[in-house]
Amino acid sequence: MEINNLPFCTTNWAHIEPTKHVGETGCALWHTQIFANIRVRLVEYSAGYLADHWCNKGHFLFCLEGELKTELQDG
Repeated sequence: MEINNLPFCTTNWAHIEPTKHVGETGCALWHTQIFANIRVRLVEYSAGYLADHWCNKGHFLFCLEGELKTELQDG
């Protein structure tokens, strides 16, 4: 992951319209901002959400509320 020229700014996530992404179970609401090649998201997961795919990108996670359990493709 390459992070260059990421601006210092404040984001009002309430003003960013979410997109809905259905998983194997449940759904995720993505509030997304794009900075060059970096996608920054505030994600709200429904209870019992399970993704329907594996992602090979690098991620930074910060859980604001509740609990997040992750599973890696290689176990």
